[in-house]
Amino acid sequence: MQNQRSANSVDYHVGTRLRLRRLELGMSQERLAEKLGITFQQIQKYERGTNRIGASRLHDIAIALQVPISYFFEGAEGVEAQALSGVDSPLSAALNDSSTVRLLRAFSLIEDQSVRQKAVTVIEAIASAAGTDAHQDLAQKAS
Repeated sequence: MQNQRSANSVDYHVGTRLRLRRLELGMSQERLAEKLGITFQQIQKYERGTNRIGASRLHDIAIALQVPISYFFEGAEGVEAQALSGVDSPLSAALNDSSTVRLLRAFSLIEDQSVRQKAVTVIEAIASAAGTDAHQDLAQKAS
């Protein structure tokens, strides 16, 4: 049985969502830590899921990142099953890749929805040419 105080796969998911939102806002770990009155190393531990985030701290983080607390748990269904299978979620794996982070930052600067859709189409075409089925999965989710 796992120690109740140690972090688990849900903590990892919450940390991944924290990192995603922070990056969406273009906020550094240092800036978020400053807003919360903690060290940036603590933010790193939260984002990696190494340390659990208490309820009051999660509340403060939600306010700082301008999202409801429920945001951090979106997509958490089935996280335990993924953890048991040893498979990272695609979101978690993608956020650990610096190229993905750069792509997300650049994409978030595109305000025109038609240009955004064209960018998605181009990326899906590249994925298709690379021989992956990921673009089909994405296309199905978008429809």
